[in-house]
Amino acid sequence: MSSLIAATRFSVLDRSRTREGGTNAQALQDTVQLARELEQLGYHRFWVSEHHGVPGVAGSAPTVLAAAVASATDTIRVGTGGVMLPNHQPLVVAEQFGVLESLFPGRIDMGLGRSVGFTDGVRKALGRGKDDADDFAVQLQELLGWFRGTSPTGVRARPAEGLTVPPFVLAMGEGAGIAARAGLPMVIGDLRNRDRMQRGIEHYRSHFRPSPWAAEPYVVISGTVAVAATPDEARRLLIPEAWSMAYSRTHGTFPPLPPADRVEGLTMTTKERGFYESGLTGHIAGTEEQVAHELETVLKETGAQEILVTTSTYDREALLDSYRRLARVAGSGTAPSA
Repeated sequence: MSSLIAATRFSVLDRSRTREGGTNAQALQDTVQLARELEQLGYHRFWVSEHHGVPGVAGSAPTVLAAAVASATDTIRVGTGGVMLPNHQPLVVAEQFGVLESLFPGRIDMGLGRSVGFTDGVRKALGRGKDDADDFAVQLQELLGWFRGTSPTGVRARPAEGLTVPPFVLAMGEGAGIAARAGLPMVIGDLRNRDRMQRGIEHYRSHFRPSPWAAEPYVVISGTVAVAATPDEARRLLIPEAWSMAYSRTHGTFPPLPPADRVEGLTMTTKERGFYESGLTGHIAGTEEQVAHELETVLKETGAQEILVTTSTYDREALLDSYRRLARVAGSGTAPSA
């Protein structure tokens, strides 16, 4: 194990992906169980996501799910990756995280994104439009102000005011600049587009302004990492998500994860095959030795302090085995990360 990998925090974002033949309830229960298992493996933090009206994703209420995860675990940090701030009033978000931090002090993270609904119908149901993402920087400052007690309204956010819940900005597009100007840690992906990711990191570091939340830049890189006994087994972990993405690009809807065997037996159109093959490339996948080499390369390139793994697959046992192997690569064993 390299000293570079040993100095890096490893964390996980689970999207509560549904599986063919499974239910939304099972997907959410799987997320909570996975958090328990990853805590034992020594992962640093466990985050959940926000998606609305997506057939293949059960995680629609991240702060509610984070509460369930935190109550089922003891030491791992728990948070959101992220709450999509344009979908919510900043006061309500502050109150939700204030409650979480009050119930689970010192363990809660507040990952924040600027995306709005996945489709026109979802945006209409949320009462939001695409342009609402443009207000993210203003909303972010308002949200942080509720924790500092600086709102000009005279209203006090209870129990958030006075609490410190570490904020992170999910950097997509303009997100790197917003994170830098706000002086906040940044989460950037994905590992499949290294050049774009590197440009975002360089922009973030060069424009970073120290703040009460962070004295210096903090970079979390995110993406799929799959580890197995053989390269072929690691590739099979990627197949269900690759097909779901290809299906969504060609049919306009995001389906539950199918088993790899079924995908391999499908007859695909040329367009579907193109998206599918593209979805299998660019990830970090292979044996423990191969993954360790690739991780060291990307850490040298980016100087990131943390890796947020976002792997989704149909086979939950194979997924857990991948995380066990990655924990060995990271050297975390069964001890909690620093």
